[in-house]
Amino acid sequence: MTVDGAPVGPPGFVPQKEIVYNRMLPYADRLDAEATELLADIKANLSRAVALRELWPGVAFWCRKLFSFLKLYGRRFSKEDHILFIKLLYELVTLPDLEPYMMQSYARLLIQLLKKKELLSRDDLQLPWRPLYDLYERVVYSKTEHLGLIWFPNSVDHILKALIKSCRLYFPTSSTREMLDEWRPLLCVFDMVMQKAISNMELFLPTIMPVEEHGQGFQLWFEELMNLWVSVQNQPSWEGHLVNLFARLANDNIGYVDWTPYTPTIFTRILRSLNLPVGVSQMVAPRYLTNSYDIGHLVLWITALLGGPGNPAQKELTYLFNSIASFYHPSNHGRWQSRLMRLLQRLPASVVRRVHRERHAIPCWITLVPESQRLTDDDLREFTQSLIGAALLAMFSKTGSTDAAYALQNLALLTPELTIPPVLEKTYAAMETLTEPHTLTATLSCMIGMARSLVSSNNNYPEGRAHVVPLLMGSLPGVDPNDFSKCMITFQFIATFTTLVPLVDCSSAPSRHSDLTEIEKDLCFASAEFEDFVLQFLDRCFALIDSSTLEQTRDETETDTQTQLESLVELGLSSTVSTILTQCSTEIYKVALQKVYNFATSNIFETCVSGRMVADMCRAAAKVSLSLHQVIKKNEELQNEEELDKELLWNLQLLSEVTRVDGEQLLKYRGDLERILRVCVRLHCKRAYTLACNLLEHTLRSLSLIYPTEYRSTSGGFDTDLPIRDWGRDGDVAALGVCWHVPSKEEESFVFQLLSSLLQPELQRIKDHVSGDQPMSREELLQSLAIVQHCLLGAGTMLRPLDGPHVSDLVPSMVNLGEIKLHIGVEYGKKTHTHSHIHTYNHILEHSEDDTKSLFVIIKIISDLMFFRGTHKKEFDARWKSFTLVKKSMENRLYGKKQHIRALLIDRVLLQHEMRKLVVEGSEYKVVHQEMLCDLLLLSTSTYSQVRSRAQSVLMMALGTYSFSYRDLIPRILQLLSPQNTTVSQQQFKGALYCLLGMHSGICLASMRDWDCVGEVWPALVRCGLSPSMSLEKPSICLLLDDITDRVHRQHDTIGIYFTVGNTATETQQYRLSIKCLKPCYQYQKKYEKLVNDLLDCLEDRDLPWKFEHMATDLLSLLLRDDHPLPSDAVLYFTQSLIHDSISIRKVAISAVAGILKQLKRPRKKIAVKPSEISEGLMKTTQMKDMEGVCVGDREANRWLQYDSKNLPMCQEQWEGQQFVEKTHWGYYSWPREMMIYAASEKPKDDLPYEEMSEGEKIIFEYFSDPEFIDQLIEFLSLEERKGKDSFNPRRFCLFKGLFRNYGDMFLPLLWPHLEQLAGDPHESSQRCVCEITAGLIRGSKLWSFSKVDKLWQLLCPLIRTALTNITVETYTDWGTCIATACEGRDPRKLHWLLELLMESPLSGEGGSFRDASLLYVLQGGLTQQQWRVSELLHRLLAYLEPKLTQVYKNVRERIGSVLTYIFMIDVALPHTQPTSSPHVAEFVTRVLERLKPLTSEPEIHNHVHEENTRETDERTQAVKLLKTVLKWLMASAGRTFTTPVQQQLQLLPLLFKIAPVEIDESYDEMKQDARTCLSLMSQGLLYPEHIPLVLAALEEMSVSRSWHARYSVLTYLQIMVFYNLFTLLNAPAEVVRIQTLVMQLLLDEQLEVRDMAGTTLSGLLQCQFFPLDSSLQTQLQTLSQTRLPKARGELASTDLVRRHAGVLGLSACILSSPYDVPQWMPQILMDLSDHLNDPQPIEMTVKKTLSEFRRTHHDNWQEHRQCFTDDQLLVLTDLLVSPCYYA
Repeated sequence: MTVDGAPVGPPGFVPQKEIVYNRMLPYADRLDAEATELLADIKANLSRAVALRELWPGVAFWCRKLFSFLKLYGRRFSKEDHILFIKLLYELVTLPDLEPYMMQSYARLLIQLLKKKELLSRDDLQLPWRPLYDLYERVVYSKTEHLGLIWFPNSVDHILKALIKSCRLYFPTSSTREMLDEWRPLLCVFDMVMQKAISNMELFLPTIMPVEEHGQGFQLWFEELMNLWVSVQNQPSWEGHLVNLFARLANDNIGYVDWTPYTPTIFTRILRSLNLPVGVSQMVAPRYLTNSYDIGHLVLWITALLGGPGNPAQKELTYLFNSIASFYHPSNHGRWQSRLMRLLQRLPASVVRRVHRERHAIPCWITLVPESQRLTDDDLREFTQSLIGAALLAMFSKTGSTDAAYALQNLALLTPELTIPPVLEKTYAAMETLTEPHTLTATLSCMIGMARSLVSSNNNYPEGRAHVVPLLMGSLPGVDPNDFSKCMITFQFIATFTTLVPLVDCSSAPSRHSDLTEIEKDLCFASAEFEDFVLQFLDRCFALIDSSTLEQTRDETETDTQTQLESLVELGLSSTVSTILTQCSTEIYKVALQKVYNFATSNIFETCVSGRMVADMCRAAAKVSLSLHQVIKKNEELQNEEELDKELLWNLQLLSEVTRVDGEQLLKYRGDLERILRVCVRLHCKRAYTLACNLLEHTLRSLSLIYPTEYRSTSGGFDTDLPIRDWGRDGDVAALGVCWHVPSKEEESFVFQLLSSLLQPELQRIKDHVSGDQPMSREELLQSLAIVQHCLLGAGTMLRPLDGPHVSDLVPSMVNLGEIKLHIGVEYGKKTHTHSHIHTYNHILEHSEDDTKSLFVIIKIISDLMFFRGTHKKEFDARWKSFTLVKKSMENRLYGKKQHIRALLIDRVLLQHEMRKLVVEGSEYKVVHQEMLCDLLLLSTSTYSQVRSRAQSVLMMALGTYSFSYRDLIPRILQLLSPQNTTVSQQQFKGALYCLLGMHSGICLASMRDWDCVGEVWPALVRCGLSPSMSLEKPSICLLLDDITDRVHRQHDTIGIYFTVGNTATETQQYRLSIKCLKPCYQYQKKYEKLVNDLLDCLEDRDLPWKFEHMATDLLSLLLRDDHPLPSDAVLYFTQSLIHDSISIRKVAISAVAGILKQLKRPRKKIAVKPSEISEGLMKTTQMKDMEGVCVGDREANRWLQYDSKNLPMCQEQWEGQQFVEKTHWGYYSWPREMMIYAASEKPKDDLPYEEMSEGEKIIFEYFSDPEFIDQLIEFLSLEERKGKDSFNPRRFCLFKGLFRNYGDMFLPLLWPHLEQLAGDPHESSQRCVCEITAGLIRGSKLWSFSKVDKLWQLLCPLIRTALTNITVETYTDWGTCIATACEGRDPRKLHWLLELLMESPLSGEGGSFRDASLLYVLQGGLTQQQWRVSELLHRLLAYLEPKLTQVYKNVRERIGSVLTYIFMIDVALPHTQPTSSPHVAEFVTRVLERLKPLTSEPEIHNHVHEENTRETDERTQAVKLLKTVLKWLMASAGRTFTTPVQQQLQLLPLLFKIAPVEIDESYDEMKQDARTCLSLMSQGLLYPEHIPLVLAALEEMSVSRSWHARYSVLTYLQIMVFYNLFTLLNAPAEVVRIQTLVMQLLLDEQLEVRDMAGTTLSGLLQCQFFPLDSSLQTQLQTLSQTRLPKARGELASTDLVRRHAGVLGLSACILSSPYDVPQWMPQILMDLSDHLNDPQPIEMTVKKTLSEFRRTHHDNWQEHRQCFTDDQLLVLTDLLVSPCYYA
């Protein structure tokens, strides 16, 4: 029957977008009513649940149902409903106290609802951005997560980001301005907060707006951020986010943003971010590798830039691919490869998406691309030409051909006439060679992707179709039993092409039709070969089968099962054969069928390997027709034989596969089948009855399931006149004409007849066996059970699902929690009473527990009874996956709109039908199920582990399926664990623990988000340590317990206590309810406190083994919350545990007490200040009203934030008179509207009096005031854990910070003696302990009063001095961390004591070089945290360091280099930035150059400074030392600064060129190595157009230097510089000429090495197409190469030789510049070169090298390349390239 229904629904109902496939189901007429009813249900119950504020289970349950609704019917609701659903969920997601897990599930649903953006425009829906931002801030930048006060699910960041991406479309117009006001003040380049600001902008800023709103949208920020991006260098971590934002902007507003001024910059940066290796000795700065751009966004950006008048971006793209093409060659390999491949793979796909959007997308509210900007066909051709070279090279890449295949598939959609021919050429070549199977697999896999473009008739490449038949014939040899991978790809290839092309012989058509084009006529004649093809293919398959019989492929010893490879080939074989036979015309089909039948009946196969393959082929054949009776007749003769020979088995196997056909065909053989089944099912041979059971199952399935009966590529068969017109035709969704098999009355009655004759007797037997009337042997029992199981599997759809009363009172709810009933096209017939008989296994468990095989079958039967409705979830998932894969390889993204081939569409409809059968989630939990679950629990805790594990997995599935069934089961499981239960065996104990642990992906009962469950399970887990069957000697049980704790830890999210629903008026159809806030749920709070107290009770039990004590402590620490204080008993427990004997418990306690102190923190009053008023008040003038433009950096307005030694708060009044701003970034970029700072005026109560403390605070106070406790604690804290591995521990720091923050300096008197004693002890662990406590003290004293702080520093300064004198190799990093932590986020004026202390002479020289370096390190830690606010200190430090730059010691020099980097870090050249008040690089470099005078004046610098030459002056030695330090600084700053001071570096360049050595040699001393590294790093720097002339001037100056080393280095520098700034240079034509002149000049250098290098450089520049290889350049080189050498064999005139060599080098550079192809100028140049083979050295050498290189690179594709040469040239070449024969 065929079905096409139109949607029915309430009048005037327009669904937003439904799933079209539902209309093609055979029962489509019933779906509309079903959907309408379900929707009404969901709306009513959801609104009721919200009205009652019952978030759990009510709202949660019905949101799940809404999710299922979306899966089943799509968005089948009106626009109003859609908007209401979204608004309701938006309110729910952004509720402030929602538990994280619930928030996450609402967010998932909301993403689903917002997915199709074309359905709702911005006028329909607006969402405020603020609540979402607050939620994001609360979760991602949570202040309490690191203290363990709140636990989020792992994926929460991910889901929130996805949610924001879906919502930002609907943010109101004003939101852009509000966001910028919010985040602009955070844009401080030096601070970590920059990352947060930019990533927030990337996430939230809306970019899709109507044109008239652009002024309130991106135009507010575009210039500003773009300038920031252009001027920043060295890829800081936030730059990637900026690029992503621009890419999104470009893609959403093609044609409305003018990118042309930025194009060169964009492409230069893209090229740089690919991290390609260039030049000989390049070093990569490490951060380039970590912070590279995201390829997905780059591709979007490039795609959006293309098109428009003149198409400027395409030019750059062509250059980009020309310069990187050679990296795609398969012989090149490196860590950069994956990025290049991704770029190639995604770019065409992205262009296809854009063309689809411009030409074929259905118009909706989103702004269209303006006409002038759209991509024309010429643009697309140009695009393809720029990529095709790289794609063809990448086909044979070492990493496989998939990326290239995907790229080619999309290019073929855009321009088939350019893409397909070169690939075809390669494919034919690969089919002819036998030696390179890998080329065949690569080309075939590329052809598979291009199949549709090749076959379809409506594109620009009609010739393509002529290749189909030759390709199919050519691929036949690929069916090769000796090469599995080739075999598989060939099967895939043939199947793909035959799916697209009906195999019909229409060679007679031209005589009947007169309107055929030439091409169509040729096709008709070619189609005569189809019959040949099919028969030859079958022959190949038979050969394959013959060669894989069991005897041939195995020795006797091995098993009879298939290997994995064989099963793959079997799958490939059967699917290909069935595709071919489906697509045949009737005539061809009959011939083929006869052939298969003869093959199958004339041979007998063993049933294992080859038998399965043949049976599969027969099934494929029978699917389409009825060769049944012949097979069935053969079987009848054999019924009575006892001796089962191979023939009977083979016939049974054949029959069982052949019955998988259309059910109506089977009715003809009804009697035969039943007779055969009756006999065979009871045969004794196990193999025989297994096959018979399969036969039974297949017969029942064919009769009872609903499935499509044909998958041809056009509906209605192939009897039309001209099948060739249907090649590659896509199925039409509206008129698919699916033929369904729906069970008829006769088929139903046949099913039930079979069941009664086969199933009932078995059930009776089993019953008798259990009652003991007629016991069976184990084998017989197994056989009976197998028959029952196969009957169930076969007729699963016909049997009524289990029903009955459901278990009540599982969960308190005021909302109906019913299940969805879906119609799946079956009216249920008679009842069968299977489940009443399954109590067999009780009997087995009692009498023969070791009959595991029967138990396995029983478990399967139970699971099928519960879940099976005709499909298994696993099979469904696998089919869904393979469906998406096939869809991806065959879809046409260009036209979109489900234009898949018909077979795929039919498959999708069937999947939709099966999905309906599988929706069981949220089913009601009925009494029948309860019985079964209890039975499963019995099996899950039985003796044999295999039985246990199988039963457990079924049990877990069931718990996931039936709503709230876990609440019924958990008490039953816990009973087995309770210590009172003395009869439990160890197996039962383990089984019960495994049930709690759950499966990997499934639910874990030990961490359900339900207070009742957690409240029972956790204490029970701890108490089971007292159970008699628990023994810690068994390692398996210990591991199991570890797994459970680990899983709880990983899966635990905070469970909500307070659920409040805000005052939103939820509108639904029936009622409007105003929702009031709800009183906190006391029941949850009580349950929480009860759980904590239960765990504490367990811990008091003296007999509890240590493992369980640890477990209880762990679980208890998970219960800290930030919305409810921990009960005081638990505070007491954790405080005592700080000095517990066990180290792991101490660790937990340290974290927990830090968290508790955070809970107990008293709120401090903050006041809002207007920053502008302060600065005006300080300046007493009002001329500085905020200027219009943005003004960034150190300016008058933020001068008051700077550290100023003349104005430090030294006494009480000054302290109170200043306003302290703790966060370092405020005020650098712009001021926030209002700034909250701690109120200085409010006198803090100095001490917290004991009477006012809460319970928890008192406990902690008492313990920390007890000297013994403190002694013990410090002793433990200063122990070392793992020698050499310990470092500064942030948890301990948090603990002390909390103590001093909450209690002021109450505990200092007790701690002080300990601190002094530890500071004097140089041991690593003592020093670490001091570090942690000191950092905690300094940070904790943030809000103390002046008198206390002053006292504190009087004590601390001497202490830190002492400790720093004792600093050692092990502890200097800890001290660095300590000072950095102490200074982080603090106002420098409050820490002036510390900063001044550190500034006291760090390089005193006492204590050796190590102490100097360490002190600098510690100081650097403090200053870098303060960034731009301590410019005065930086000046002082620089002044202090400058005279000391000539250090002798390497470690001090390196440290000084690093410190200098940070000193000059603040001197940035960013847009609108004022000159900084920190030190400037320019002035420093000028001063340094002055001191380097002695070196700059010398021609060459020899390294041997230290020789005892008395003549050498002292100045010179000093200068060399200074230079060494400067080099360290240049190296350190290369990767770290934000902008490079190019002018200053250039002044040092000449000096570096003089020193840097040419060869790489480890034996050179430090200075030369460093100079070399510096040059390499500097050449990679990013250049701006204004710098280029300066750099070139410096290089030109060096190129005439006297030292050839310097001239050589100029070339290496140039190579890297050009590549890394390619597009910037290409846009300055004058500079290109300068570079060309420079290279040509060096090509004529008198030094051989320099000439060689110049040749290499030239070839590299030509390869990047940096300048064209035009005729003038060629002539110039040829003239040079023809310089006459004087005849005299004596002294050669050297200048002539140099000129001649230069010419030859230039010519060879031309040849080497195109390594993988032959341009039209190449043959001539090769001929010219060959004339020089007999020239004097070094010319001869050069020519030989070039020729051998040419041979190496062109060898692979020589067949193609030789076409480019004339015959004469080929003769000469062969002479040159083939080495002379020695035997001539």
